Amino acid sequence: MSSLLGRELVVDNFAGGGGASTGIEAALGRSVDIAINHDAEAIAMHMANHPATEHYCEDVFSVDPLKVTNGEPVGLAWFSPDCKHFSKAKGGKPRSQKIRGLADVVVEWAEKLGRRKPRVAMLENVEEFQTWGPLLGDGRPDPARKGETFREWVTKLRALGYVVEWRELKAADYGTPTSRKRLFVIARCDGLPIVWPEPTHGKGRLPYRTAAECIDWSIPCPSIFERERPLAEATMRRIARGVRRYVIEATEPFVVTMRGTEDAHIDQSVRSIHDPLRTVSAAEMHHALAVPTLIQTSYGERKGQAPRVPGLEKPVGTIMAQGQKHALVAAFLARHYGGHENDGSDLRIPFHTVTAKDHHSLVHAFLIKYYGADQAPEMLEPLHTVTTKHRFGLVTVLNEQYYIADIGMRMLAPHELFRAQGFRPDYIINPLVNGKPLTKTAQIRMCGNSVCPPLAEALVRANYVEQSQALAA
Repeated sequence: MSSLLGRELVVDNFAGGGGASTGIEAALGRSVDIAINHDAEAIAMHMANHPATEHYCEDVFSVDPLKVTNGEPVGLAWFSPDCKHFSKAKGGKPRSQKIRGLADVVVEWAEKLGRRKPRVAMLENVEEFQTWGPLLGDGRPDPARKGETFREWVTKLRALGYVVEWRELKAADYGTPTSRKRLFVIARCDGLPIVWPEPTHGKGRLPYRTAAECIDWSIPCPSIFERERPLAEATMRRIARGVRRYVIEATEPFVVTMRGTEDAHIDQSVRSIHDPLRTVSAAEMHHALAVPTLIQTSYGERKGQAPRVPGLEKPVGTIMAQGQKHALVAAFLARHYGGHENDGSDLRIPFHTVTAKDHHSLVHAFLIKYYGADQAPEMLEPLHTVTTKHRFGLVTVLNEQYYIADIGMRMLAPHELFRAQGFRPDYIINPLVNGKPLTKTAQIRMCGNSVCPPLAEALVRANYVEQSQALAA
């Protein structure tokens, strides 16, 4: 690493749990110098993973840039201000003028630091940040002045000597298994060009990373038929559509082979979504199979719109800070013996959920309810009477027929979501806060608010590391 990189400070404002810092450090090969965030839980996660960084648990506007930098030049400053008052998810609710004005801290740092102002500044926010404008008296954005404040903000940066550009980038295009799209603003004042890194994944490039690789297959997936509280009708429709699309009608269903043992531990063999079945041996076929998919449990469909069932072969949808939206659905399969019911011996506790109690009649009724209203009368009979002609609830795997013995569903766990967001597997997401591990709700909030590390790395590498090395040469 060049001497220039060694003596310039790197600052992460609105640092959160450390997504941007993780990407920056991957690009730099060293720790971020300063991290600022007002949230004690976020700072606890950041400290656990970035112990060499100097942390300030304060409001960004209460931190004096001159004091914290101690007169040293700032080479790179990252800013990820709160986005919820720009996001579509806010709907028609009133906005907070204070939160909408958080991006002004970029201008403040440049003004207060003077000649030591950040040589490169980067900001990440939702795409709607470009619509930043004045509010009406009721707290809602003035549609006639949309984007006015954003343009004024850019003008202020340019007046301070910065060249400013912005683009919308999708994390999946840079090797992250989520489709999250965000706006990135880059400003620099050192005379070097702004560089937008070329995507590495997508059409004509490396294949997108998928939801399937983020799943922890060892976590139990409880039956939808044994819940104390019934699932919402919309969720049940999504489950039914997912089972039909990715299990019953799939020409090559995505199979997880479950090998049960007496002590209930499971050795899982996950088949690639692109080549799921060719390596399954005949011996493995005597054990239970699970065919999973992914559904969304929020974002209601419009009238006439099909239930949302994105599946596992694509990146995970955008992870939100407000709560869990992604659920794993697993259809558990058992051998279909030509008209005779399975005695349960081949169903070896997949996902720890299927017991001696057989749910296949409930599965059959469930599918009939949502997709079988026009089926022949015999479809209402127990499953063993259904012929291959109907195929309702039957799945063909390597030319052998299985029936759906149960359907399980669970929300994705925080560590799966962090994996989808692009964090490394050993990232600490449950640090102690006031003597107690960070709650799952807080972990999901940190994940939804985080910057995808691979995308931060690509931007910093292209606009800071490589140019800094050229300057120092």
